Amino acid sequence: MTIRFTRTIAAAFTAALIATSAGPAMAAGQIAIGFSPTDPDQAQALGLGLQVFSLVQGLSANGANVHQNGNGNSAGGSQNGSGNHGLIWQEGDGHNGTIHQNGNNNNCGLFQFGKTSNAQCVQNGNNQSGITTVFGF
Repeated sequence: MTIRFTRTIAAAFTAALIATSAGPAMAAGQIAIGFSPTDPDQAQALGLGLQVFSLVQGLSANGANVHQNGNGNSAGGSQNGSGNHGLIWQEGDGHNGTIHQNGNNNNCGLFQFGKTSNAQCVQNGNNQSGITTVFGF
């Protein structure tokens, strides 16, 4: 009787575990890769690279720039100071990106690809640069 009871409990537990884990093969999510140099020369080089990229794409090398290709995307931000450059580049659907810069001579690039990703760049201070690339799935 004990063996049959143990097997029944084990079978019921296994069935419950399988039932609760049944669902989509892949749940929605995102993977983000970011880089923010601590060396002033690297920060300046990254900032210049982001500005050149903006110019090549027909955007401005200063201020806020947004490029969106897809549906249901939103972008926004704020800049307090002078010489700031923010770039949001979104390819795909359902992205939300924001850039907030407080200070002077900051550069930030936020690139989102795929679908339904959510990211932000916040810079407080002067002469900072950063880049974040997000892949949503």
